[in-house]
Amino acid sequence: MDTRAAAARWAQVWARGWREHDPDAVASLYADDAVFRSQPFRPPHEGSKGVRDYAVWAFADEDAVECWFGEPIASDAQAAVEYWAVIESEGREETLAGISVLRFGDDGLVTEQRDYWAMHEGRTPPPEGWGR
Repeated sequence: MDTRAAAARWAQVWARGWREHDPDAVASLYADDAVFRSQPFRPPHEGSKGVRDYAVWAFADEDAVECWFGEPIASDAQAAVEYWAVIESEGREETLAGISVLRFGDDGLVTEQRDYWAMHEGRTPPPEGWGR
């Protein structure tokens, strides 16, 4: 398994799934026994079904999303990928910036994910050189 390619695919599919509010696309990236922590202090979402349930919940109050994913940093079966998004909901915008720490199985599916992120009111574009 090529970890960098798996992480790039993960970023591409997540970006499309997020923009299109498609929880099935997002869930397709995860192993049946995956553990996904969407925030350090939340309980984990387990398996591809748990990830799908999370995506349904997360997308529910979003009217529109612009999102970008950075170039993966990969080593062995692990990768880290930055993300940046402007989310519109009920006429207001918020900017979300974060990073996903990923572990992949031999089949290229995510077996473990931990996200760390921050929200900011309003629209803030990614800084110059972001995502490299």
